[in-house]
Amino acid sequence: MRDYIEERVLSIGEYIVSNNATVRQAAKEFGVSKSTAHKDAADRLPMLNMELAKKVRSILDVNKSERHIRGGMATKNKYSKVNE
Repeated sequence: MRDYIEERVLSIGEYIVSNNATVRQAAKEFGVSKSTAHKDAADRLPMLNMELAKKVRSILDVNKSERHIRGGMATKNKYSKVNE
């Protein structure tokens, strides 16, 4: 793995843990695609830092379990603004 990729992977992992961020938020922060951010957090990070990878995995699991609720709230907000 190239040095700049390793640095990005570790930075994304630290960002997710410190900000309790989603993959989309991390991708936006680092200027990469959501797919790249997810691959960095889920696949590449365990090869570099297993302890950080476990923390990131737990946050990603929580985000995954809550995403249907966030989607419902976004839809509710969208249509409540339309009706005003």
